[in-house]
Amino acid sequence: MPAPTLTLTAFAGIAEITPQQSLAQVIAAALPANSLTLRDGDVIAVCQKVVSKAENRYVELAQVTPGARARELAAVCKKDARLVELVLRESTAVVRCVKDVLIVRHRLGFVVANAGIDQSNIEGAERRALLLPQDPDASAARLRSELEQRFGVRIGVVITDSFGRAWRLGVCGTSIGCAGLMALRDMRGRPDRFGRALRVTQIAVADEIAAAATLVMGEADEGRPVVLVSGLPSEYFGEQSGAVQLVRAVKEDLFQ
Repeated sequence: MPAPTLTLTAFAGIAEITPQQSLAQVIAAALPANSLTLRDGDVIAVCQKVVSKAENRYVELAQVTPGARARELAAVCKKDARLVELVLRESTAVVRCVKDVLIVRHRLGFVVANAGIDQSNIEGAERRALLLPQDPDASAARLRSELEQRFGVRIGVVITDSFGRAWRLGVCGTSIGCAGLMALRDMRGRPDRFGRALRVTQIAVADEIAAAATLVMGEADEGRPVVLVSGLPSEYFGEQSGAVQLVRAVKEDLFQ
């Protein structure tokens, strides 16, 4: 059988996303403009930032009053105390705080720097910040439903963000929202090529899609927030789950 081939195509020409703007409409217009067609089994990868912008997850810093804990941590990590206050509001625990670094457990379960709160690539960054979507899996599900109804296809949607990793340098594309495909594929019990049953192998499908898509999205001023992923093997669409399934339970965290 021929080896599977995965094709990733970033959309060009997508303008700045504004609050309450329909991402489904933006993507629908961008497909023909980029000579692309949405087909059964495709995946749309969308960066978190445009989802947050469309959902108006902006917070004006002038409206944030840092508490004592935020001021204490800000003095250690040398960050704006108002930003630290927002990080604390979006988090359930502080994992690490040192100069220039504030790592927390986000309320959604992700262990991530600054609770995913960002000021890059947003207008008025000197006065406001952008939070992660309230529920990224629900955001992915809504976008998937709107695109499927519009185009009459069955697809997957992955919302990407860039996370650092504890034991590796550099950020890597990671899925914070997923709909229409299995985010985590459990291969335990399946034999390897020599008949030995796999005991621990689970594949972070949504994360692998996010990482690949981020390579063509870019991380700076490229302005390519949407990627069409074609050729994903059909078995990844068998059981559908959200990105929340990728979050390791606190009781299983061996490094806390």
